[in-house]
Amino acid sequence: QVQLVESGGGLVQPGGSLRLSCAASGSIVSFKVMGWYRQAAGKERELVAQITRADATDASTEYAGSVKGRFTISGDNDKKTWYLEMNNLEPDDTAVYYCRAVTATFTATTYWGQGTQVTVSS
Repeated sequence: QVQLVESGGGLVQPGGSLRLSCAASGSIVSFKVMGWYRQAAGKERELVAQITRADATDASTEYAGSVKGRFTISGDNDKKTWYLEMNNLEPDDTAVYYCRAVTATFTATTYWGQGTQVTVSS
């Protein structure tokens, strides 16, 4: 079993910055995908950013258009930890942020964290 725990959420003013962290624990081999999703009140959960690893040395990143240039995802597959650096935050970024991981195994099992609230408000 794998557990994902997010941290780093909070209240920030427009234009401010936050850094979210996701730490995985449990029986882990490695992850093929490490990412962040968010869900605003009354809206569906959406992809924010993710890292997809083709192999040990080749990885690609993907960002939602609304965060490109403001958010940066990074990760350490060895440490099973990844981050979301969020800059120039806007009120529309207010949401519960979830980390997600997909194992690099035949089953390609997906795991989710419990979520962390990010509120952007003056």
